Amino acid sequence: MNAPNPRSLSVQPAALFPTRIWQARLDGLKPLFPGWVAAVEAARAASPEPAGRSNRKGWNSVEKTLLDQSGFEPLRAALTAACSHAFSQMSGGVPGFALESWANVHDRGGFNFLHMHDGCLLSGAFYLRVPEGSGALLFRDPRPGVLNAPFKGPHANGHQDIRIIPTEGLAVLFPNWLDHAVEPHQNDLSRISISFNALGVAP
Repeated sequence: MNAPNPRSLSVQPAALFPTRIWQARLDGLKPLFPGWVAAVEAARAASPEPAGRSNRKGWNSVEKTLLDQSGFEPLRAALTAACSHAFSQMSGGVPGFALESWANVHDRGGFNFLHMHDGCLLSGAFYLRVPEGSGALLFRDPRPGVLNAPFKGPHANGHQDIRIIPTEGLAVLFPNWLDHAVEPHQNDLSRISISFNALGVAP
């Protein structure tokens, strides 16, 4: 029996383990950016000791209530809407949730080491000031076995970490369990982002 002609075969791929993230442009809020930058810089000056966590060679706020402060209401509303959109795709509905948020500042050489945000429903970052040389957001491939894949790069069943190049006004949302890091910052003007988590609340 002759082998079938490869062109006549019907071979259908199926992506079994997709990982979805979301990106939103909040450019309509740009007139507010200078005030938010000033607020973050004032908070750092008032309490210069960083919280630490995964941030190195920079500063992050200890309290996770940045979006609750006066003046940040439009950003809080936009990020709440973005989270609701993501939840509707993940679960078909929107659970009760509240946002916690904090400033994340990188000085030259600053970075965040690889980590995840345990104990929340969804995580994200909003990029407030992104000078040239700002470190990229890196997502680690969440499939542990794929490290042994014989094929690397953007191929089917290959291994590839994903880099998101930040720009001012960009919001990125991602599953809380997705390992991520921030690459070193290469500018004397600090890079400023606002990190946030959506926390479940009882109805």
